[in-house]
Amino acid sequence: MKNPKSGFTLLLAVIITGTLLVIAAGITALAVKQSLIAVAGRDSQQAFYAADTGLECALYWDVKNPSGFSAFDPSTGSTIYCNRDSSNPGNQWVVGGSSASTFTINFLPDLQCAVVTVTKQGLATTIESLGYNTCSAGNPRRVERAIRARY
Repeated sequence: MKNPKSGFTLLLAVIITGTLLVIAAGITALAVKQSLIAVAGRDSQQAFYAADTGLECALYWDVKNPSGFSAFDPSTGSTIYCNRDSSNPGNQWVVGGSSASTFTINFLPDLQCAVVTVTKQGLATTIESLGYNTCSAGNPRRVERAIRARY
């Protein structure tokens, strides 16, 4: 004769194992989502800091230019540089000579960059700086942050 209680332990073990598996999968999914949120926050912060640095560079050359006049003067051209040192000698541009000047700052050895546009219309100046966490336009994780100053 067959014991009616045989198999109960096996059923209980399968139920407990399944429950633990569902809990583990939920915790893993939560951890992965939190990791993606943290990475997105870091990328956003890097893009914002790149935009801020680009804006500060343009403000320096517009307001505090050592020559005493704005480097972005529509009637003359000037050479400016930002974030330039021996490891990054390429961040130098000729600006001015028109009502709008645009330049791109690459932040080496990091991958961030900023595209800065300075527009002069009479006495009004607008500086728009677009910061990116990566300079690769094809990167699906590229984040853009912008800062604009008008005075």
